[in-house]
Parts: sequence; structure tokens; C-alpha cells
Amino acid sequence: MNSKFRLTVFLLFNFAAGTAFAQNAQIDSVRNVLRFAKADTVKVNQYNTIADLYKEINPDSTLFYAQKAAVLSRKAGYNFGLGSAFTNKGNASIILGNYPVALHYFKNAQTEFKIALQQNPDKKALRKGLARAYASAGVVYYEQSNYTQALKNYEQALKLYQEIQERPGISKVLNNIGTVYKSQQIYPKALYYLKEASKIQLALKEQNAPITLTNIGVIYFELGEYKNAIHYYEKAKKGFDENPNNRGFALLNNYLGDYYKKQDNQALALEYYQKSLVLYDEIQNKFGASLALYNIGLLLQEQQKYSEALPFALQSLAYAKEIGVQDQTFHTEQLLSELYESLNDPKAALAHYKNYIMARDSIINQETNKKFALAEMNYEFKKKEALLSESHKRQIQLVVFSIFGALLLIALGMVIYNRMQVKRQLTLKKEVAEYEQKALHLQMNPHFVFNCLSSISSFIVQNGTDSALKYLSKFSKLMRLTLEYSKGSLIPIDKEIESLQNYLELEQLRFHDKFEFEIQATENVEFNMGLPPLLIQPFVENAILHGMVPKEGKGKINVNFDVQHQQLVCTITDDGIGLSESKILKENSVTAHQSMALDITKKRLKIMESITSKSAKIEIIELNSEQQKTGTRVTLFLPVQYIP
Repeated sequence: MNSKFRLTVFLLFNFAAGTAFAQNAQIDSVRNVLRFAKADTVKVNQYNTIADLYKEINPDSTLFYAQKAAVLSRKAGYNFGLGSAFTNKGNASIILGNYPVALHYFKNAQTEFKIALQQNPDKKALRKGLARAYASAGVVYYEQSNYTQALKNYEQALKLYQEIQERPGISKVLNNIGTVYKSQQIYPKALYYLKEASKIQLALKEQNAPITLTNIGVIYFELGEYKNAIHYYEKAKKGFDENPNNRGFALLNNYLGDYYKKQDNQALALEYYQKSLVLYDEIQNKFGASLALYNIGLLLQEQQKYSEALPFALQSLAYAKEIGVQDQTFHTEQLLSELYESLNDPKAALAHYKNYIMARDSIINQETNKKFALAEMNYEFKKKEALLSESHKRQIQLVVFSIFGALLLIALGMVIYNRMQVKRQLTLKKEVAEYEQKALHLQMNPHFVFNCLSSISSFIVQNGTDSALKYLSKFSKLMRLTLEYSKGSLIPIDKEIESLQNYLELEQLRFHDKFEFEIQATENVEFNMGLPPLLIQPFVENAILHGMVPKEGKGKINVNFDVQHQQLVCTITDDGIGLSESKILKENSVTAHQSMALDITKKRLKIMESITSKSAKIEIIELNSEQQKTGTRVTLFLPVQYIP
């Protein structure tokens, strides 16, 4: 099993909040205080407290309350409250998987805290807030594998925490720095920082102390220093006895199973794997249970107990697929293929081997996409440098060549003109590749995926199992449709309608029937007409999030397809709050993401015009008439294209 993967997850989230039940109780308590609050600054602080408590159980609610705090902070000129609101928005964006937006919020938070510190340089709360913003930005850089920037932000946070002697904050940052060095396999530094964090945790008797001890033991295990590993495992075990934590103790038992398996004590290894499984089942943690089941199946396989191993491997696979953990699916499919081969069932062995290959390819594709994203960031940076350098060179050339007279300038002008023509062609090709890639990124927008998964989680917590299953089924169908047509340049109109139908039903379920919708195609639209995939979805999403959600009462969205003047006309109309009011509400929100989507669409339309030699344009207007008081209409005029 990939121990590096498991350890990374464990280190990252070892400072998570308590149970949802405890958080809800705290939220209710803060709301009671909020009812009697009169001063704006007090209300802001309570809104920020509620936003922070919601981040683990409902990040959308975190964004909602943080926005309330931000609006009130601006009104009161309260920099501390505004900085805290930005930090809460950033943390919610991390959980929702929108890292660029999260980083934007954290930088805004740093700015607000610095302004406040200029006015009150000795106030500890401001330094603590700034330290938290730096530490949170470090988490984003860590997730993006930008370890240099992660360490830089963590070190700034550590310095601030040390200045105000905030020992819990110091221990958390030390732990995170250790995590960065662990990911880089710089084990000596990782051990140093983790041990420093552990000293503070043990002195403060923090509940997370056994988890850090476990992490130290795991590093020693990976280094092959098994005596040190078991020493820290035993210390962690004692800590869990004093401060019960079923999740941490379950993972420790798994690591103990790995240790005793390495020591060829298979009986004791099996015992600890089974203890881990029981604990994970008690807390209904299917991720951990899948891992424990896999380890038991693998151990039994090594003992040549293939029939006994099979049910454990099958259950591990079922859990892994249910929660969508690709790494665990990959390893378990491989184990099942080997087990069926040993049991002389070649048909089943082949089926699981094929699934293993598919899972492996999917993981490779995910890693490739990450590398592409990093490469794209590096390319943009280098392109800016190149443009600056090119501008400087041209200035020098202009001065030098002006000496040689008019004839030489004419010759140079011709050369520059030719170069510009070539560069323009190359730029167009690059833009085609870039925006095709960005369009693919929009297909699997992590913000959308994590919103869906968060909604499913909320349904389950609220005992809405049937609704959650319905939601998951629609989500799965939408993903299959998206992936099926992601490679082609055109998608049939009936499939686009089906995809939009699924997406709108998902959002309708998510926002508790906040809106109605209708999708129509006139008789002028032919069945073999096509349009570029995912051209319409961003505007439907905007209609929901910025038109329907803020609206009081129920709204309606209409999507129409028609053919007029030899053009395919796609119209998205909503009766939401309209562009003007939406812009006011969205101030300092995720507008960068939306403008990027609109910019990408305009680029795609330009590319479409160059390919088809036909007009392609977009029109966005705010509705305001006696029949319809407010709303927005987006109209796309596209060339008629047929799918062969």
C-alpha cells in the first residue's frame, strides 16, 4: 500500500475540528449571543466565529456568514473583522478545492491585518490573525506542491506566533513545516520540526499530541529505524489511552499492523489490523476501513489463505468505490486479480486486472493534469518575463538602428512585420491549445465537484439517504456524459440538453427547489446539429449562483435553442436579481473566476469564427420591463455546424 499517500493525508488534517454535533452546539450558542449584539464590531466577530465553525461541516455556510461579516466590516471600517472574513472565505475555498481563489482571499486578509497593525501595533489579536492568514496561505502552496512558498509563509506565521507566545499556533505551524519536509523526503528536518511540535503539545497536554507522535513513528518506519518507530508508536498509544481519539487510534493500529508485519509477526499484525477495522467501523470511516480490510486481505494472501482473503478484499473495494478513493481502488483491484488467479478463476482475475489497469491510468492522468497545471503557471510566468525582455531589446534596437538611416529602418520594419505575422500565427495556435486545456479544466471544476460531494455528505448527515443516493446517481450520470464528449470538438444538441438537464436537476436538489427550469428546442433545430461542449454550462451556473440563490422566493431559468438567420441561437434567461444587484452582492467575492470563464468563452468564439469563417458572438443584457421586473438574458449566436 502507498504509505506516502496515507501519511500525507494524516499529517495534513491532524488539526481538524471536533465532531459536527459539538460544532452545531457551539454555533447555536454563538447565534444566541448574536441576537442580543448591538455594536457592529460585535456582530462581525460573531459572524466570523460562526463561519469558522461551519468550515468543516458546510463550507458554503462559511462563505455565507463570512460575506455577512465582510459587508458589515466595510460599513464599520473594521479591518480586523474584514481580515478574519477573508481568512474564513479562504479556508472554505480550500475545502471546496478552489485554491487560486483561496490564495486571493488570504492575500487580502494579510493586507487588512497589516493595515490594522499600523494603527494598533501592539494588539496580539491582530498578529494572531495575520499569522493565521500566512499559515493558511502556506497550506494552499503546499497543496499546489509549491514547497518554497509554503515554507516562506509558514516561517512568517511562526515568527508572528513566537512574538505573541501563542504556543498552540506555534505547534501547529511547526507540524506543518515538518509535513513539507516529509513530502520532500528531507526526513532529518521533518523529524526536527515534528519533535519540536510534539514537545509543545505534550507540555500543553493537547489532544493532538498522540497524532504527532504517530507521525514521527511513521517517518522512522520509512527510514527503516524500527526500534525508534515502535518507541513512538507506544508513546502515541499511551497518549490515546489518556485522550481517546478513535480516528487517530484506528490509524495507529494500522501502522502497528505494518510494523509487526515487517517483523514477521503475522499473528500480531493481523490482530492490529482487525482492531483498526473495528474502530473505523465504529466511527463509520469507510476510507480507513477500506485500508484496514485491504491490509488484512494482503496479509492473508501472503499466508496463502486465498479464500479467506477474498471477502476482505471485496469489501475493501466496495468501500473504496463508494467513497471514490482512486488510489485504494487501484491497489485493491490488483490484489483481487491476484487472489482470483490463485483460486483458478481466470475470468474474474482478468476482469479485475482490467479494472486495475483502468485505475492506474486514471491516477496517471490525474498526476499528468497536475503537472500540466504547474507547467501552465510556469509558462505564464516565463512569458511575462520574455515580453519584458523583448520590450527592452526593441528599445535598444530602435536607438541603434536609427543611426543607420531611413533605408535601414525600412528594412528593419519589414523584418519586424514578418516576425509579427509569424508570432501572431504561433500565438493563435498556442491560444487554441491553452483554451482547449482550460475548457477541459472547466469540465471537472473542483469547486463544482466538491460542492456536489459536500451536498451528498450533508444529505447523509441529515438522514436524507434516499435524496443523497438520487443526487449521487445524477452526479455520476453527468460526469459520464462530460467525460464521454470531452475529447470531441462538438457535442450533439440532444446530449447537451441531457447534460444541462442533469446539471440543473442536481443544483435544484442542492438548493432545495429554489428554482424551476425549462429547456426547449424549436423545430428548426436539427438532430445532427452540434455545438462546442461546456459552452453553455458556465452561464447556467452563473444564473443559479448569482441570480437564483440570492433571490427571495422561487425563480425560473429558461434555456432555449433555435436557428435564426443561419445561426444557432442559444438563450439562457433567468428572473433572478439581475446584473446590477448581483455585482453589488459579489463585491470582493469570486468574480475573478467568473470573468475568466467569460473570457475563455469569448476566445473560443473567436477561434470558432476563424475556423468556420462565420460570425460567433455573445450578448448579455439585464432584463427590466413591466412583464419582468428583473433578471438576466445571455444569448449565444453560433455558426450552424453538423456532426457527421
